[in-house]
Amino acid sequence: MFKRAISGIPRPQLEYETLPDAITEPIKISTRQITLLYEGVLDVKRTVLIQKGDKIKTGQRLCLYEPDEAYVISSVTGTVTSISPLMGDFGRSYTAIGVDVAQVEVLDDEFKTCCKDPSLKMAADYLSFTPGRPPLKNLADPEKAIHTIVISGCDTDLLITANQYAVRHKIDAVKKGIELLKKVTDIKNYILAVPDTLMQGYGDMGAQVKGVRSGYPAAHPVFIVKAIFGQVVPAGKRCEDLGVSFFSAEAVASIGTAFYEGRIPVTKMLTLIKKDGSKRLAIARIGTPIGAIIEKFHAPLHEKDRIIMGGPLTGAAVYSVNHPIGPDTHTIMLQDKDQIPLISEYPCINCGDCIRACPAKIQVSMLVRYLEAGHYQQAADQYDLYSCIECGLCSYVCIACIPIFQYIRLAKYELGRAAIGEAGNV
Repeated sequence: MFKRAISGIPRPQLEYETLPDAITEPIKISTRQITLLYEGVLDVKRTVLIQKGDKIKTGQRLCLYEPDEAYVISSVTGTVTSISPLMGDFGRSYTAIGVDVAQVEVLDDEFKTCCKDPSLKMAADYLSFTPGRPPLKNLADPEKAIHTIVISGCDTDLLITANQYAVRHKIDAVKKGIELLKKVTDIKNYILAVPDTLMQGYGDMGAQVKGVRSGYPAAHPVFIVKAIFGQVVPAGKRCEDLGVSFFSAEAVASIGTAFYEGRIPVTKMLTLIKKDGSKRLAIARIGTPIGAIIEKFHAPLHEKDRIIMGGPLTGAAVYSVNHPIGPDTHTIMLQDKDQIPLISEYPCINCGDCIRACPAKIQVSMLVRYLEAGHYQQAADQYDLYSCIECGLCSYVCIACIPIFQYIRLAKYELGRAAIGEAGNV
């Protein structure tokens, strides 16, 4: 829903949608092949533990190298068919592990044995690849004294309902997840943040229940911290630097399911938004190609149509129907080639809409001038680049159709890469 202020100044406000009480059951998606994305570059100089032709089980923990903290969890039983490098957005590197799915499923029992004696390390070693991507390693970081865990039952972008679904339909699993986190950590303060329209019916959750307003981007962690604790997250810092760690409700539900059922969750609930705007819920194994989901719902694609993984304001385009869904894939959006928003190199017209829309109060119209020219450090020093929370509102309201959001993401990436290079030369 789109609103404008009654005054003459056009300050737009977008509203989160609330998941309706009556929803259709998610459709199960089947596939004959999956692709697991292992975070990290394929290093041919090291001994690779997984080889083409290896048989793997559902729920099996897969590491490419020894020793290596990175891992993926196999969501199917099958045979490894390929191991290849894959480049993601902004320099993110993956190793894609292709798996042919077997007809008979065999469950790996390693986690079931280990979970009888739960610990934070064990949870981090097995559950970081489960739906919602629980940030368990943050809790064990000695440089971050986490004193509060916020379980977010809100979805940070528009048209996404994964966390609302979790607090509405997986509430017992969320409660069990909170119990487990209390058991394996010394953290005592837990807060369940939910849309303010869904404040009723949670009972004894083992966490304080707080409401989050419906205006976008109120569900962003920095605004939840401001609303609940009255603290401002400094520019360039994260909520964890203030001792607050955010878990999605879906992630906490995954933890509860894993420990109390003795199995690692391997299916992801997501929303497919068709080109006509209609939405369908689906459940698929992590690693399922998005093409299998699109085909299941009879949503044909044509030349120059766009596929976006994520919400309409902060999502990213992908360019192959073979791209797999991950444990943090909440939405797949399809856009008809004739309805894709225009992007131009037209110069800023100084309308000021981006400044009025910016929740971080950044002088965006000046910031983007430096970014267009590639003067990233000046943008950071003079116009608060690192205060940007990347909500995407500036691009949404830009009359000149400047891709401001993408300029900002690129600038942060380039500055981060430069910092790493400088540190390596010290």
